[in-house]
Amino acid sequence: MAKQANVKLAASPAQLEQFYREMLQIRRFEEKCNQVYRAGKAGGYLHVYIGMEATAVGWLDAIRKGYDYIIAAYRDHAFPLLLGSDPVATMAEIMGRKGGMSAGKGGSMHLYDYERGFFGGWGIVGGHTPLGAGLAFAAKYRGEDRITLCFLGDGAANAGVFFETLNMAGLWDLPVIFIIENNEFAMGTRIEYHAADTELWKRGLPFGIESERLDGMDVLKVREDAKRIVDWVRKNQRPYVVEVMNYRFAGHGAADNDQSLYRTQEEVEKAKQRDPIALLEAYIRANNVMTEEKMEAIQAECEDWAERVTEEADASPHPDPAEVYDHVYTDLMPEEGH
Repeated sequence: MAKQANVKLAASPAQLEQFYREMLQIRRFEEKCNQVYRAGKAGGYLHVYIGMEATAVGWLDAIRKGYDYIIAAYRDHAFPLLLGSDPVATMAEIMGRKGGMSAGKGGSMHLYDYERGFFGGWGIVGGHTPLGAGLAFAAKYRGEDRITLCFLGDGAANAGVFFETLNMAGLWDLPVIFIIENNEFAMGTRIEYHAADTELWKRGLPFGIESERLDGMDVLKVREDAKRIVDWVRKNQRPYVVEVMNYRFAGHGAADNDQSLYRTQEEVEKAKQRDPIALLEAYIRANNVMTEEKMEAIQAECEDWAERVTEEADASPHPDPAEVYDHVYTDLMPEEGH
């Protein structure tokens, strides 16, 4: 159905469909991840992005995919999917299979796709933030105009290494954007119980870093803000700190079944009134961008896609136990003098 006359859309109809499809694919993929974990088919630990899809979709649409760098914490599944990594290999890695991105040895928290500029997936809270600064330092040292997106959680914003990293990023004017995904809970601890200053966007101010708080639930607003900030960092070759306000609808991890210990179901249901997928659906309907039939068809396609991806990953064999030490160390010696 054609859009209404004299209405300026926040994105083209093709972009709106892309955002809708991407968020649905992430949602359905993550639902499958929860299922495979609870079925005993995923080892280690696993954290899903349900409710936070707009943040990853909006920010990654604003960068040069395959050129700019992305690094994240352990809630990392959405990023390789959006960057074009093989979804079957992504799920296979989560399930510890040989066909996974790291031959089944990294698991959910350690996804990695160097060719597409995705540098993990890291399990130590806050520990990856200096690596994000290091990627930005490397790009600046080589005279490139690459930028780095470094995603971290609200709990990681209190890590000492994050403050050290902000100091160096501000001192050296590194082209990195630290994106604090504030989903209101560090595991099961509300932000007011773990942060003396709950306005996490202020973390960058003592280091002379541009900083602000943004909405992370409306994909169109996310993309607008992300584009503005990405362009600024690329032009000025300086760092930026943003606190993106999110709310995760699922538990902290796949094993977090008793969320009543730290939040009520009424609170979750209230938050779901701003479900990023529902918000975009409402925008699409209000502007007659797609018919209900078209949206239902996309929903069915995404469900079928997630089912197929999971089945193919499940068919991948487990690694041979004899390979446990392969790719851990190298027998190659550095050249003399290097």
